[in-house]
Amino acid sequence: MTIKHYRDQFIQELTPLYDPGEAERFFYLILEAKHQLKRIDIALQLELVLSVSEMETWNSILEELKREIPIQYILGTTHFYGLEFEVNSAVLIPRPETEELVDWIVQKSKIKNQKSKIKILDIGTGSGCIAISLAKNLPDAEVFALDISEQALATAQKNAELNQVQVQFICQSILETEDLGQQFDIIVSNPPYVRHLEKQEIKKNVLDNEPHLALFVADDDALIFYRKIAQLALKNLNQTGQLYFEINQYLGQEMLDLLQEMNFKDTVLRKDIYGNNRMTKSTR
Repeated sequence: MTIKHYRDQFIQELTPLYDPGEAERFFYLILEAKHQLKRIDIALQLELVLSVSEMETWNSILEELKREIPIQYILGTTHFYGLEFEVNSAVLIPRPETEELVDWIVQKSKIKNQKSKIKILDIGTGSGCIAISLAKNLPDAEVFALDISEQALATAQKNAELNQVQVQFICQSILETEDLGQQFDIIVSNPPYVRHLEKQEIKKNVLDNEPHLALFVADDDALIFYRKIAQLALKNLNQTGQLYFEINQYLGQEMLDLLQEMNFKDTVLRKDIYGNNRMTKSTR
C-alpha cells in the first residue's frame, strides 16, 4: 500500500475517537519517529510503498491509538521546551502549560543575571522535564530534582543523559520531609493538584494511562503539597529566594491566600496561553 493511501485509511479509522486534525498529527508524528520523514517528504513521495513489516508496525500503533493509549507513550518520546524526553507509564506526559512555567523561570533568571551560581530544586520531577530544561537553559545553575517514585527518577536520569545535563536526583517523599538539608535560590514544583471531583473533566486516555500518584489529591485537602512545599521553602530558600508553582486553574485565589498567610512577598498569579490561572511566583 502506498503511504498516501495508508494515511487516508489511518485518519479515517481514528476519526470516531479523535478529530481529523489530531489523527493527521498522529500520522506525521509516527512518520517522523519510524521513518525519519517529514510532511514535506511525503508530499514529494506520495507513491512510496510501505513494506509488510512496516505495515505491521503501523497497524500495531493504530490499534494502540484505538485503545486511547497516548501517542507519547506509544512512541516512548515527546518534546518539551525544545528538548526530547523519554516518557513511559511511570511519568506524566509533559504539558505545554509547564513549558510556560519553565520559560518564566528562565527569563526571570536571565534578567537577574546573578554572578554567583544559583541552586534550583524541582520537587516532584517526574520525567525531569522542568529540572532538565532549566539545567539546559541556565548552564550556570546547579539543579536538583526530587521525586517519591524510583521508576520516575530512573526515567529522569535517562533524560538528563539524553540531553547532556547534570541534575542531582533525590528519591524522597516531600510530605515526609522536615528539612531539605541545604539552601536554594529557586524552588519549583508541579505537584499533584487534580481533585477527584474533577475526574469527569479528565480525558479517558489520561485517566487510563498516566500515573494517578502524580495527578490526584483529596477533595478536602487539595493544597496539601503546596502547603508542605511552601513550609519547606520558608526554611530552605535563601533570602529573597523564589518559589514557583504550577497550580490547579480553579484554585488560584486559594493559592494566593495560602502564600499570603505564610508571609511570602510579591506573589504573582499568572494565566497560561489558554487563559487559565496556572502558575504562581513568590519571594521569600
